[in-house]
Amino acid sequence: MDSASFLPAPVVLAGATGQLGLLIAHHLRRLGAPVRALIRPAARRSAEAESLRLQGVEVLEVDYQDTAALTAACRGAGCVVSALSGLREVIVEAQTRLLDAAVAAGVPRFIPSDFAADFTRLPEGSNRNFDLRREFLRRLDRAPIRATSILNGMFMELLKGQAPLIQPGPRLIIYWGDADQLLDFTTMPDTAAFTARAALDADAPRYLRIAGDVRSIRGLQAAATADTGLPYRLFRVGGLGLLGGLIKLTRTLVPAPNEVFPPWQGMQYLHNMLTGQAKLAAPLDNDRYPGLRWTTVPELLKPAR
Repeated sequence: MDSASFLPAPVVLAGATGQLGLLIAHHLRRLGAPVRALIRPAARRSAEAESLRLQGVEVLEVDYQDTAALTAACRGAGCVVSALSGLREVIVEAQTRLLDAAVAAGVPRFIPSDFAADFTRLPEGSNRNFDLRREFLRRLDRAPIRATSILNGMFMELLKGQAPLIQPGPRLIIYWGDADQLLDFTTMPDTAAFTARAALDADAPRYLRIAGDVRSIRGLQAAATADTGLPYRLFRVGGLGLLGGLIKLTRTLVPAPNEVFPPWQGMQYLHNMLTGQAKLAAPLDNDRYPGLRWTTVPELLKPAR
């Protein structure tokens, strides 16, 4: 799809001051698309809001409890993109109000804040944050609007921090279960670049699945070894049953019900991926928009040298 086929109507972007939201806004502006960023009044003087303004984004302060204001903000838009992040109050309730406003304003398309592994294939209760997204998607699928969910596996940047698979100190690749299970990874900038194009694609399907790199645990071992020139060893902590038990124990000891990403939430995400249940189905949609370049795991690891 070339730029001549892009929709001229503005894209409304919710969650625009978050890390992913800022990147989506940046890529939309690079494509020449008009963007209306919805921000909460508390963020009006933030560095993120100022960055949006400097890029030529129309910044609108909104209260997500104000249905009329949300509807007015959506009027005339070609697509609403949600990059909201939070728990039920945000992912289910605030997104539902945003969805209702988009429908009331006659917006033809809606992209929800999914941006994850394929949680549609997971059983209820296996991941709290994914359960919230599924609850919202049930509402979205009943609404008179075209929806496109973008599924990108795990954000690849987590391999350098929050996802404890690669341990540079002891040069270990830590895992549970099968070392040959394939895992999907996409950087946040690559996800944002793809999302910007999907927002301007009137023919985008219900689901788009992308992965900048697909690697097994052994593949991560090879990437880390090649990057450092030093051998990394595999360390299998145990089976997936053990990881499931650790999740239950951690959630009991540190429930953290009001945290979006408590330790046990990250463990749930790893469990979902290592079981293979959240694996993105082939074929992937990486080639839908020509000109995108996908970052690989070795490329991500190189700056850490």
